[in-house]
Amino acid sequence: MRVLYIFAIILFFPLLLLQSTLVPLISIVGIIPDLILILLVYFTLRMGQIHGTVLGFIYGFLLDMITGNIFGSAMISKTISGFVTGYFYNENKLDFYFKSFVFSLIVLLSSTIDSFVFSFFSSVELEKSILLRFFEQGMFPGIYTAIISLVLVMFHPRRNPF
Repeated sequence: MRVLYIFAIILFFPLLLLQSTLVPLISIVGIIPDLILILLVYFTLRMGQIHGTVLGFIYGFLLDMITGNIFGSAMISKTISGFVTGYFYNENKLDFYFKSFVFSLIVLLSSTIDSFVFSFFSSVELEKSILLRFFEQGMFPGIYTAIISLVLVMFHPRRNPF
């Protein structure tokens, strides 16, 4: 289990590089998918709620430190997303989650929460209503991230690598 935890942190850095360089090129009206969140959901479903919450905290902390966001905004949003995703953890259903579209639905829920909480803490626009902010900065990035997560579902190996 410790090797899987270290592997999750090591995978963060190349994915962050990809997230900050290539992913903005596929943005649609300024909305980009969150590859770090897909990785967080994957490892949370593999390891459990406590590990997902801690991993979300670590990912958010590193993301805040490296990207220079308002300190704590990514940290709280990734922690909450890891916690919520942990409710879907079930050792007996791992194959079902990773080989069906249920994984993308979990990513949709988690990404919507992550995007909304992140925008709530990092945005200074106070004139928008909470419902408009939920759709613009919560649902739309969540849907885009869930569509990108379908790639992981399609190419997931048949046997368990860990």
